[in-house]
Amino acid sequence: MFKRETLLGQLKTIENWDVIIIGGGATGLGIALDCTTRGYKTLLLEQVDFAKGTSSRSTKLVHGGVRYLAQGNIDLVREALYERGLMLQNASHLVSNQSFIIPNYRWWDNFFYTVGLKVYDFLSGKLSFGKSIRIKKSETISRLSTLKTDKLKGGVVYHDGQFDDSRLAVNIAQSCIEEGATVLNHFKVKNLQKDDHGIVNGVVATDTETHAEYTLSAKTVINATGVFSDEVLQMDNKSAENSIRPSQGIHLVFDKSFLPGNDAIMIPKTDDGRVLFLVPWHNRVVVGTTDTLLDSHSLEPKPLDKEIDFVLETANRYLNKKASKADVLSIYAGLRPLAAPKDKSEKTKEISRSHKIIVSDSELITITGGKWTTYRRMAQDTVDKVIELKKLPSAKCKTQNIKIHGSNGTVDRDNHLYIYGTDQKGIAQLVTENPELEERLHPRLEFTKAEIIWAIRHEMARTIEDVLARRVRILFLDAKAAIEIAPLVGELLRVELNETDDWRVNQISDFVQIADQYIIK
Repeated sequence: MFKRETLLGQLKTIENWDVIIIGGGATGLGIALDCTTRGYKTLLLEQVDFAKGTSSRSTKLVHGGVRYLAQGNIDLVREALYERGLMLQNASHLVSNQSFIIPNYRWWDNFFYTVGLKVYDFLSGKLSFGKSIRIKKSETISRLSTLKTDKLKGGVVYHDGQFDDSRLAVNIAQSCIEEGATVLNHFKVKNLQKDDHGIVNGVVATDTETHAEYTLSAKTVINATGVFSDEVLQMDNKSAENSIRPSQGIHLVFDKSFLPGNDAIMIPKTDDGRVLFLVPWHNRVVVGTTDTLLDSHSLEPKPLDKEIDFVLETANRYLNKKASKADVLSIYAGLRPLAAPKDKSEKTKEISRSHKIIVSDSELITITGGKWTTYRRMAQDTVDKVIELKKLPSAKCKTQNIKIHGSNGTVDRDNHLYIYGTDQKGIAQLVTENPELEERLHPRLEFTKAEIIWAIRHEMARTIEDVLARRVRILFLDAKAAIEIAPLVGELLRVELNETDDWRVNQISDFVQIADQYIIK
């Protein structure tokens, strides 16, 4: 079902699609799932890999956004808290309830955050993750053993969601295919097709593996390319104004000793007015994020030295275990596709995170802004807009109650394979057939060869980077280890994909070049 040959075959048998979606991040995949479950013939094309851009580089939170509450953006928070509840319900293997502690060093803060978080609790309604409570200094210290205690007054505990972003993207891609959509990665849209009236009615795209070119027709084309939205808008109209102002956020990953308990830390006021999170993730700790406006964007954004210094400095103000550059296991940067502000304001924290749907004169539909937590709602709004424009027959949204591929009721988080949900059985079967696959990939890592084979056969991974960055998250957890195992993973891929030794050598070299940027020199 998830074989590339099968999916490519569908491009030849279906002459007219109802919807073609450009972009395989959270937004595009959400739209594909919405479209196919409403009964539309759906095609999604992603130029590199699912979640390659912004959608694999988040702070790993499914949240309403305490920060937006402080800004008075009640509607955005309410919507996100509702969607957070649906994500836990529909992808229980990947989304979990995470407790956060805000350490307070002034009595006033204790009162202020307690009141604010009661509002947060109230807005989450029936889908609440748990009540926020004030805790004494002694309990704060016992729960956060690496926290600085000098002048500490106590803490406030609240609940939000935590997840694995790119694994959810891959599982949504699988769900789309199971529901009848055609979803392809490593497939780049080069141009838009238009009819005699200048209305967009298809795309010209290239399979980047074989370089074969396809001309594909559709009733509607949706641009869901995040920070690359402007490139597609400019394919449509060379003089289109920029709709996106990319903002970069970086994250540092440390081992568990920097935050040994089960709680995350939320630092509500940093020097740049944003919040900083320290979040447990895959038995490591993710610390971030920054907010730097950029004038350009790329598939592999580079962390800036000042950003690294800012995160380390801010974290060290609160930790009694000093974190240094040498302790960083991996560093990653992501770009937020913020809707461009009307004026030249430099304050990204004031640029709305709400999503925005743009309808071009050519009837190309573009969706920008938003965040992972609201991916499903963004999709619903986009498809409803297409129906309103009478480009598709009316049909109701069904994604509120659709379980994502792998979702299951019971989750044992002590076994690192829990993120596969119901697919754990398939991985166990691989090991039964070939016990060698139970071998660990690296002495420092819990991951096994079986996970690599599973990613290639069932999760549409085509490159070492697809595997180690977005299926088995090693590049994000320990970049040096990822480089060390690249030759082994390259060989497993070469055999599975029936490729040559030269192909493997190129793969290793391409991956090392990218992975190198995840290490602080």
